[in-house]
Amino acid sequence: MYLCFALFFTSLLQPAVTCVDPSVPHAPVRTPGLTVAERRLAVRNALRYFPAHTHAELAPEFAAELENEGHIYMRRFQPTEYEMMAYPIACYPGRSLQCRAIQLMIMNNLDRRVAQFPAELITYGGNGSVLSNWAQFHLLMKYLATMGDQQSLSMMSGHPAGLFPAPASAPRVVISNGMTIPNYSSAADYQRMYATGVSIYGQMTAGS
Repeated sequence: MYLCFALFFTSLLQPAVTCVDPSVPHAPVRTPGLTVAERRLAVRNALRYFPAHTHAELAPEFAAELENEGHIYMRRFQPTEYEMMAYPIACYPGRSLQCRAIQLMIMNNLDRRVAQFPAELITYGGNGSVLSNWAQFHLLMKYLATMGDQQSLSMMSGHPAGLFPAPASAPRVVISNGMTIPNYSSAADYQRMYATGVSIYGQMTAGS
């Protein structure tokens, strides 16, 4: 078996997911109390991962997900062509053994036998997020499948911020989660930032 992480927006050719998998536990509906402007910001932030010609189709879907669940998980893009689990490392595509090891760890954290709320990308603790949405999962796996040992990927709360030249001795991925100043780090602040797609609460291990 050899896993293939295709460009995620090819899934736009498939019907949108309209229901959640009843066979796994799901995160409770969130109530971030967003303003109208913040809801619009959340949808704009979600659309940044997709080409412009798809926005008319995706924007109403993402807005409805935010309204109904308090977060945009992008359920349409949750993988269905393979089971989410840690496969032998030889099954993962990539030029770098280190990057393939990271792919393996990500999929282990999202295994339904490991994760608390796998469909919502939450490993444990109610809010320990691996990533913010399924678009980030596909984009991250694509980066890891194509980058080499002379590059480092910068991640900011699930968002791939950039791929940079780096020596082989450097870390392949540099991760920062939930970076806020104390006056804006209350539970309500984190709920709002998570809902608008600018931060995740990665706990100590889920997001890193």
